[in-house]
Amino acid sequence: MKKIGLVIDEGSDLPKEFIDNHEISVIPFKFDLGEMKDLPGNIYQKIEEAQERGIRAFIKTSQPSIGEFLSVFKEKLKNFSEVVCITISSKLSGTFNSAIQARNFLTKDVQDKISIIDSLNGTGGEGLLIIRAVDFIKKGLGIKAILDDLKEVIEKKIHLIGMLGDPKWFEASGRLPHFIAIWISRMQKMGLRPLIGLKRGIIKPIGIKRGVKDTAEALFQEFENRIARIKNLNYKIKVAITHAGNIQGAEKLKQMIQSLKNTEIAFVNIIGTAIGGHVGPGTLILSWQEF
Repeated sequence: MKKIGLVIDEGSDLPKEFIDNHEISVIPFKFDLGEMKDLPGNIYQKIEEAQERGIRAFIKTSQPSIGEFLSVFKEKLKNFSEVVCITISSKLSGTFNSAIQARNFLTKDVQDKISIIDSLNGTGGEGLLIIRAVDFIKKGLGIKAILDDLKEVIEKKIHLIGMLGDPKWFEASGRLPHFIAIWISRMQKMGLRPLIGLKRGIIKPIGIKRGVKDTAEALFQEFENRIARIKNLNYKIKVAITHAGNIQGAEKLKQMIQSLKNTEIAFVNIIGTAIGGHVGPGTLILSWQEF
């Protein structure tokens, strides 16, 4: 029997190949596309088509059920002696709570084999944390060492910044306060580029970029400013770029980051339907981890 298996939700936006190669079990979110269900393309193409047709372009989502977690935990323990479950931020979704409740339905001896981690992050930030866990599992580290390391990474070494294409989508999801959405809209109309970030698992405005050509350049400038303090230290940086159909912006950001020393691109990927339907088309997100 293998030692440690991983269970995650869809919020990490990791490439499918990575997930398959490392036998990671993924529990999907639930979502309702409403009138957009039968429109062609990915979620962003559906949203754009819906707007052109005058169809409601907002989606409804909910966390995975307790039963889904329970089923996956039981199945995973058939092949692994222990399980680590990593979820999207508990401040953005009830997924972490569903996982905790599912574990509580198991007998005490089985509960002790399942560790559940609140990433306090999402999309690329959550993905980088999972990559870290995979690396440590491959090295043969024990469960305590892995959990201790991931806790430190969550608290101090993993970061996420981004720019929304239009804040109305995130506001409609209930995850962005109305006054922040208004602020972002006003800044955008003035030609400024408002930044958002995750702080203790909560989406917050973190600043404004002036005099930049586009979203990719704005995020790159902010990234360079943030890592300036560690450039002369022995830190390396692993980066994830995720986007809401903004392929051009993601590629430009990737090229700029590749020019930096001691910086590695872990993955570039499109943001999945459940999260993407809330952040809306055009959004670009940059996550990184110091190691």
